[in-house]
Amino acid sequence: MSIRLEITDLKKVYAGNTPETVIDVFDGMNFSIQQGQIFSIVGPSGCGKTTLLRLIAGLEEKTSGGILLDGKSLTGCDEQVGMVFQEYALFPWRKLVENIEVALEIKGVDAAVRRTMAMQYVRDFGLEGFENAFPKELSGGMKQRVAIARTLIANPQVVLMDEPFGSLDSQTRNVMQEFLLKIWEERKDTILFVTHNVDEAVYVGDRIAVLSPRPAGILKIFDVGLDRPRNRTGKEENRIKSDILQLLNASAAVRPPS
Repeated sequence: MSIRLEITDLKKVYAGNTPETVIDVFDGMNFSIQQGQIFSIVGPSGCGKTTLLRLIAGLEEKTSGGILLDGKSLTGCDEQVGMVFQEYALFPWRKLVENIEVALEIKGVDAAVRRTMAMQYVRDFGLEGFENAFPKELSGGMKQRVAIARTLIANPQVVLMDEPFGSLDSQTRNVMQEFLLKIWEERKDTILFVTHNVDEAVYVGDRIAVLSPRPAGILKIFDVGLDRPRNRTGKEENRIKSDILQLLNASAAVRPPS
């Protein structure tokens, strides 16, 4: 498979008024994601996982380094990159189908065409009967389906997911993981999936990058190499989880002095 997204020597520094208030987030991040791959990222809280996604999405500016999509530099917000947020970020005054249409509306797609496309997503995502409901009338799982549909309807080349199921209860979270994999099997999107949950990272990911504390670097990339559907409590799955947790615990123990 060809490389779709490549991060080269990425650095991000938040300037402060004094040397003590400077925040060095990344000091030379390097990794690549192949086309059609789900690439999970785990790491300690505050290590910059969300910042990484925001840099790729063009929502923040990098200090230096490269962010390449199909070998070409990404600069600013680009419609080839879509992002799914943990907080859903739905417009409360818009109905479900209208929320799905947002990206197409921004692109200037004809109203009738975008409604037809959005209704297809309503059907494909199991949301029939709720197309005229407002976000406050939807469950957490349904809101996240709408958020995913709103991103995918624009057909981005790379999908960024920032803890997309983090606010859901464990049962709904498992259902949404299955749903995501079903959609991915049909579309083969290239997905960068950030999570705090190691079980989730192993269940959905083809590869898993483990980040160190700030300034964050990649401690190791695990190639999962297991067929789907996976066994959440299988021997190999548990072995990978154990290795990741040991690595995270070891990196926390040698955290540099502040």
